[in-house]
Amino acid sequence: MDHINIQQVLEQTVQETVSEAEKGEVASYIPELARQDKRRLGISVCLKDGTLLSAGDAHLPFTLQSISKIFSLMVALCEHGERYVFERVGKEPTGDPFNSIIKLETIKPHKPLNPMINAGAIAVAGMIPGATVEKRLEKIMRLLRKMTGNPELRVNYDVYQSEKQTADRNRALAYFLKESKILSGDVEETLDLYFRHCSIEVTTVEVARLAAILAADGYDIVSGEQLLPREVARICKTFMVTCGMYNASGEFAIDVGIPAKSGVAGGIMASVPQRMGLGVFGPALDEKGNSVAGVKLLQRLSDMWDLSIF
Repeated sequence: MDHINIQQVLEQTVQETVSEAEKGEVASYIPELARQDKRRLGISVCLKDGTLLSAGDAHLPFTLQSISKIFSLMVALCEHGERYVFERVGKEPTGDPFNSIIKLETIKPHKPLNPMINAGAIAVAGMIPGATVEKRLEKIMRLLRKMTGNPELRVNYDVYQSEKQTADRNRALAYFLKESKILSGDVEETLDLYFRHCSIEVTTVEVARLAAILAADGYDIVSGEQLLPREVARICKTFMVTCGMYNASGEFAIDVGIPAKSGVAGGIMASVPQRMGLGVFGPALDEKGNSVAGVKLLQRLSDMWDLSIF
């Protein structure tokens, strides 16, 4: 397909899908996210040659939330290697909600099932080295700025504070991990790092760039650099398939068939291996925490363009 045709398809599909947002609600448990307009829907596509195309509310900022879990995992893997990371967090999907404590308590050893649920991502945040929270965050920010090509990426302070003040469940998870010797060091500092990296602000344009680099096994066509090891990219894309859409990951794999990671601000990052990266924003969520209109938009594009990897 040529670029003009892709642009037309994106604009038409956004127009046809935006009404799906009425079936969902914005995340309310983080007060700052509850202020979002649920009728918004935007998409950006980054093609294999680096071309970026967008439609709808593609330039509206939102926070990464759980999409950031992919990038903290990248840093941990690059810093410590697979063996160290997966001694402390598992590789298995879970049928429970992303903030559940049930399996953490009942399985032995008490390590989180995977890095995409909150307990697992908090454990991964505890693996990011640095003398201060700021220096630990900078490792994640440096990677994201390089991958997106945007040196101005920053944390949305209002969302960060809102998360920090309402995070009782995440605190419970973190202290359980500390007691189980999965987390070492200061629990509150690790939580602070977690809240900050979840609150990094992006648009669908940046998310599509991130997704395209993952789709190209860590290679950035724009800079001509291998920004992360192929094996790290492979691991991350595998987690996106098995765990990336919370406990709707299996359904998404059948209906859409693209490695993807969602966040409760309404973002979805989707990587079609060797073809394209997609960034979607639609803040109205379903009961599992995924963008209602965003999932439907990706499903329609996957059907039209035969994007499924299965």
